Amino acid sequence: MLRIVIMSLLAVAVAFAPTRVLGQGKKKGKVAGEQNELAKGEKKEGVIPFRGKLASVDKSAKTITVGERTFQITSETRIMKAGKPATLDDAVAGEEVGGQYKKAEDGKLVAGMVRFGPKPEGESSGKKKDK
Repeated sequence: MLRIVIMSLLAVAVAFAPTRVLGQGKKKGKVAGEQNELAKGEKKEGVIPFRGKLASVDKSAKTITVGERTFQITSETRIMKAGKPATLDDAVAGEEVGGQYKKAEDGKLVAGMVRFGPKPEGESSGKKKDK
């Protein structure tokens, strides 16, 4: 009787061992894939895109307003216009604007990158490949 119980337990352990290994392998693969994406810079945590019409520019406070949101411009903010580096002085109310921002601990929206004007022709927005 004892032999039958031991053999049954051993058979159950052997039957479920591959399932546990496969489950662990999938988890590792997913984590490795996420780390690979982060290493490539494809996915940046906390960065949120924005776009719209530039409502106003406050050069003294170093802020821009797009719709109802006000973005803080810092020394780290990359500003572009027509595919070239620009400054806050190049901003014109009413023009198209886009970029990326992060939400700071104090609740402010801090711009990491701002593009004034339409996207340059050579700049693609995703998965399109040049022929």
